[in-house]
Amino acid sequence: MSWIALWDENRSLYHPNGIALLRAPSGSDMVEAAAPACELSCGSMVIETRVSPYDRPQTLLGIASQTGSDFRLSLQAVPGGGVVLVLNRDGRTAHVAVNLDTGGRADVLRVTYSWDLQAGVGRLAVEQPGTWRVAFRTLSRPVALTSAEIREAVQNDDARVISSDLTYIAFSNRIEPIGPMPSLAEETPVMTARGYRKVGELKRGDVVQTPSGDLVPVLANLRRTVPAAGHFAPIRLRAPFFGLSRDIVTSPTQRLLIGGSRVEYTFGSEFVLIPAGHLLHGNAATSIGNAPLVTYSQLLLPDHEAMLAADTYVESIDVGRMRRRHDLLSASLLSGYPRRLLPEHARTAFPVLREFDALTLAAQRAA
Repeated sequence: MSWIALWDENRSLYHPNGIALLRAPSGSDMVEAAAPACELSCGSMVIETRVSPYDRPQTLLGIASQTGSDFRLSLQAVPGGGVVLVLNRDGRTAHVAVNLDTGGRADVLRVTYSWDLQAGVGRLAVEQPGTWRVAFRTLSRPVALTSAEIREAVQNDDARVISSDLTYIAFSNRIEPIGPMPSLAEETPVMTARGYRKVGELKRGDVVQTPSGDLVPVLANLRRTVPAAGHFAPIRLRAPFFGLSRDIVTSPTQRLLIGGSRVEYTFGSEFVLIPAGHLLHGNAATSIGNAPLVTYSQLLLPDHEAMLAADTYVESIDVGRMRRRHDLLSASLLSGYPRRLLPEHARTAFPVLREFDALTLAAQRAA
């Protein structure tokens, strides 16, 4: 069990034993019967929000219990990528602030607050989805949420204030990892030495084909089940756009590596990168499903390369220089990977297309 609650503009889901047990039709609210108001010894709150252009602090989320508890939570965004979290319970206040340097390129941030009462530590992380840019701070004596307060946060309009910039709120009963995330549906076919195999079945030691035609070894296969919302919401990339021989499902942050004479002529580069989310407003991609959760896989390769999937190339996971940040490595999906064996990935030399250019190229390639 992990994810126990999810709120977005279409859903309000809660189940004390995990929202994977719920099957909510689109546009409806499904909430399990009330659970005891027990404090979770460990857990996480994850939100995704668009970056506001305001030059003053903005309240992203406020929670004030309506069931007799004196619990209060305030999450504010400050100009420049900063986030401030304040929690109050029983006269005690926990306060932590994090600032993420996005280089002015972020339009969406993911914020994760995690707590572990037994260890006596909490963490506030701010990251830019689809990159390894992440900043976080720890706090001692964290304030935890109870199951009743989590239920209120997703169900009771009177108990919360939510910014229009906020995309979703999700709650888990474990410490959720931060850093680079997988982005390919597990059934995605990837070319190996034995032909196409599902990416979810690949393991360390298998080999995959890169654009150079070489077969390179898989160092690790990262998997994670996440809320099907925001930059985790699944997208179906449609064949035959960009040479796909069959439809594949990815997260919006998954990038395609596209080349050819038209690309080189138009963009002055042998290849360009296209985030899958940029294709949603055209014919090449569509949003799918209304399941509360989705499971993704992604491969760690020696270099930050693309691999052949359904006859087009998709990027492998980019870990940048994460091996130099022991604190981030221990908080990520790669926490069990030997630090001395973790590769360093150079920044890609290929341009990442803007949405308009991506849609234009998709239309040209389909013509």
